[in-house]
Amino acid sequence: MRHTQNSAPPARSLLVSDFDGTMTREDFYQLTIKNLLPADVPDYWVDYRAGRITHFQALQAYFAAIRADESTVRAIVERMQLDPKIATGVRNLDRAGWDVMITSAGCAWYIRILLAEAGVDVPVFANPGRFEEGRGLLMEPPAPGPFFSPTLGVDKAAVVRQGLLDHRLVAFAGDGFPDLDAARLVPESLRFARADLAQALTGEGLRFQPFNCWSEIARALCDLDRTESARAGATESSS
Repeated sequence: MRHTQNSAPPARSLLVSDFDGTMTREDFYQLTIKNLLPADVPDYWVDYRAGRITHFQALQAYFAAIRADESTVRAIVERMQLDPKIATGVRNLDRAGWDVMITSAGCAWYIRILLAEAGVDVPVFANPGRFEEGRGLLMEPPAPGPFFSPTLGVDKAAVVRQGLLDHRLVAFAGDGFPDLDAARLVPESLRFARADLAQALTGEGLRFQPFNCWSEIARALCDLDRTESARAGATESSS
């Protein structure tokens, strides 16, 4: 049987989500700076803000400066406090027609540890890496591709754009300044923000949905009326 465009099933919706500080309570790099680094480690953020190195290079340098053993580092990973309801949230989103994709300027090494412990299997676009005692967490840039960023490693906005090009209803959730470009691309009803991202959006006069934990986002999207959401997106795109 031949399917016409009108008879084709609608594309599944897509939630593009940051990880550190969005799916978790704490950021790994902040916990690293507070708990894992020797006292003489330079302030790489000064170099980043001065434009001498990229955001990726700053994180890479901090992670490589870790000299604790792996068990100590994994204990810090646990202190990130992944939302305990994340597995339920992902399952509920799946039943409601939503795919979840994680995009992160951090390292896939600790992201996959926490997701595996929670029993969550979703696509992850993050900087690859491995832990070696005596050498730290060795983060590398991803292979070149459509979602590669030379400054962050992962271009979150490119992931959102691809979802929109595929005619999907796209939501975005994040908490940091690197999330701003991606957040701008979705309508306010599908834009979830907290912390630095919320501050940046407020500064630009852009509305968003505040959240305290990631499972709140999952619950909000599951309750969302798809027709009204699509209309809201069309209205904002034409304005």
